[in-house]
Amino acid sequence: MNFPLIANVVVFAVLLFALGQTRHKQWSLARKVLVGLATGVVFGLALQLIYGSDSQVLKDSIQWFNIVGNGYVQLLQMIVMPLVFASILSAVARLHNASQLGKISFLSIGTLLFTTLIAALVGVLVTNMFGLTAEGLVQGSAETARLNAIQSNYVGKVADLSVPQLILSFVPKNPFADLTGANPTSIISIVIFSAFLGVAALKLLKEDVEKGQRVLTAIDTLQGWVMKLVRLVMQLTPYGVLALMTKVVAGSNLQDIIKLGGFVVASYIALGIMFVVHGLLLAINGVSPLKYFRKVWPVITFAFTSRSSAASIPLNVEAQTRRLGRTGVDCQLLRLLWRTIGQNGCAGIYPAMLAVMVAPTVGINPLDPMWIATLVGIVTVSSAGVAGVGRRRDLRRADRPAGDGPAGDPGSPAHLRRTADRYGAYRAER
Repeated sequence: MNFPLIANVVVFAVLLFALGQTRHKQWSLARKVLVGLATGVVFGLALQLIYGSDSQVLKDSIQWFNIVGNGYVQLLQMIVMPLVFASILSAVARLHNASQLGKISFLSIGTLLFTTLIAALVGVLVTNMFGLTAEGLVQGSAETARLNAIQSNYVGKVADLSVPQLILSFVPKNPFADLTGANPTSIISIVIFSAFLGVAALKLLKEDVEKGQRVLTAIDTLQGWVMKLVRLVMQLTPYGVLALMTKVVAGSNLQDIIKLGGFVVASYIALGIMFVVHGLLLAINGVSPLKYFRKVWPVITFAFTSRSSAASIPLNVEAQTRRLGRTGVDCQLLRLLWRTIGQNGCAGIYPAMLAVMVAPTVGINPLDPMWIATLVGIVTVSSAGVAGVGRRRDLRRADRPAGDGPAGDPGSPAHLRRTADRYGAYRAER
């Protein structure tokens, strides 16, 4: 009988039970998440010190912890598509003028791409400041296996897509298939389908008020029903964060992190700069950055520990509607389009950093202004369609051009950087 494994699972269960006692206290969700985060860090460090990251006992223990951590993530992913469908449908149906939708969509997408452009510039700047390069880096067995999987399973799907073809892939062919998340661009397809349904409801309301009102009532009922489901799952957030943080801390290999020390530090600095940029944008629009970040803390915490943008959508909706009081259609579109357009970390900072690191290995000057302008443009445009699923982002990085050479060349850090991925709060991966 494996007594260390049993002991670890028992202690974990006790911690979950203790955290569950906070339901009797008048604590906010953010405070409960913070307690879960701190508990997970302490427990994870203890396991790391006792067993080490390569211990089989620890690996077996993490599999049991994953029942709570990954189970919570899967529950969130379960409600993503219904939430996207109901939110966009409800938001568009509330518009007094359907013609407003085009302007709102243009401004929403423009904002997302603008911040991605800034993120790409930040990635280029920080990488050049640190003098990071792919020269001398050697991939490990895990990275080699990952590269082979990418090349055999995913490259053929998107590697040869032109920009027009990529845009065309967003248009839904079968919305019912997209509701299952069958395609990398399913989220955007559902947004488009829901928007068309909402516009149709507005048209029906003008032509037949009685039928239109019944449709709008049904839409409001669906929205309320889905939001109740979201809030039901949100109550499990502290437990999910505890389990995920325990896994992150206990399973981290310190030696691998040290190997990529410069990259990790540069990544943190780049992410920190983007936090400042977002804070400035908030301040310009009359929003207090400190109050804003305090209210969205649970979302940031979960994104950090789960690395799943898709699973973060329900928390995002909860924070914006209940803590920030934002329910407009522009808010609805931004938080859902963000899932596949303009992710500042995985679609902006990281591709730019990796391309700059690889450039010297293929004879390109990473300080060349024209090359930087081209790179930033490519990163910004190709950020559209980067879904919240890790394999698609890995493919984007593996296929990102650095001149004539791919950033996915076996000697590049596109593989080794996976060790450092979990340390970026804007990263999203399952």
